[in-house]
Amino acid sequence: MGCRSLVLVLLAAAGCGDNTPGDDRQGGANTVDDRTESAFTHATPGLSADDLAEHENGRGPFYFKWEPPQVGPLLSNNQCAGCHGSNGRGLSQIGPEMMFSQALVRCSAPAGTPGDPGGPIPVPGFGTQLQDHATDGLPEVVIELTWQEHVEMFGDGSTVSMRSPRLDIHTPNGGTLPNGTMYSYRQAPPVIGLGLLDAIEPDAITALADPDDLDGDGIRGHVNMVWNPETQTTELGRFGHKANVSSLRVQSAAAFANDMGLTNKLEPDPAGNQDVSDAQLEQTAFFVRTLAVPAAASRNIDARTGRDRFDAFGCTSCHVPTLVTGESPVALLAHQTIHPYTDLLLHDMGDLLTDARHDFLADGVDWRTPPLWGIGLAQIVLPGATFLHDGRARTLVEAIMWHGGEAAAAKDAFRTAPKEDRDALIAFLNTL
Repeated sequence: MGCRSLVLVLLAAAGCGDNTPGDDRQGGANTVDDRTESAFTHATPGLSADDLAEHENGRGPFYFKWEPPQVGPLLSNNQCAGCHGSNGRGLSQIGPEMMFSQALVRCSAPAGTPGDPGGPIPVPGFGTQLQDHATDGLPEVVIELTWQEHVEMFGDGSTVSMRSPRLDIHTPNGGTLPNGTMYSYRQAPPVIGLGLLDAIEPDAITALADPDDLDGDGIRGHVNMVWNPETQTTELGRFGHKANVSSLRVQSAAAFANDMGLTNKLEPDPAGNQDVSDAQLEQTAFFVRTLAVPAAASRNIDARTGRDRFDAFGCTSCHVPTLVTGESPVALLAHQTIHPYTDLLLHDMGDLLTDARHDFLADGVDWRTPPLWGIGLAQIVLPGATFLHDGRARTLVEAIMWHGGEAAAAKDAFRTAPKEDRDALIAFLNTL
């Protein structure tokens, strides 16, 4: 059976009332039975003593509050956990009125030489990410965030208030960045289950892609092919809001360097100095690789109805419920049937969500389908947590109502559905 056929069989099994045996084990054998504020903090069950020790060693640099002279001098935050509290998502907060930011701004120039082959073009003097805090002296930029509100109407005449971010970005002396600079405001995503996503074979992901919409369903998911500075090759991207990173080691190294100003073997300073040792980088990557996924909650009749609506509205076209992992350096992650509700592909989400910024093969309207496992716990793990790539959606209802582009039909099915069906869908999502 081919990969696409296997996925379709699993989708069919998951779509009928959702009493499929084992469906609550969202991470397969890597699932933990915890739906409290600590749900995202557990290591993969069954790790060997050596692997568990490596996981705990990686927890150290992830939660450590780095101090000068290692951290900075330019940064957004001084610890990984400062943006991924309890290993969940960060708050959509940025700006000079707080000690550190939990969100960030990517930037690029409209023309010039890419920093990596095929990648974004650095802004002269600023690179591809802006740092709005400093350990000594002035930050690179001052970022002021405000929100613009508008109202959307459902088919039954009820309404929901929606908000979108507005950024004022200038240098500390009031200057502006070069003309044409493109910005992308991002909040930190949760880091659970990344080792399982890393273990999905590239062919299984590309089998889900349909960039030319050959099946005529209006869904044109496509892969991002990105530069890996460690292997010096172009590889399939799967991590980050734009699927612009191919490996957990590269993701960890880039976060240390860009978010905290910590040099490392993949992101050294010009003199080759490293603030983060090779061992600390490996341990951090292993830590996020081996974070477990919480079990789905039991579903009452409303949530079971919502699961059916999730399929009927077309949500599963991108939020693929069930995937199977391949090989993994951690044996417990290999050959697992998992339920992440993602295809790890890029999809056109419409002009209202565009950042108008190129990122390898991702255009401004393109965003990677985020995994939904654990989304029902987001505001339990971090009260005040919000949704979508920039945190604009304060509720799951708002998040759905922002969908456009390829997801416009699914959004409209939700928008025009009776309130009891909309409520049922949200009840289902809250079980994940």
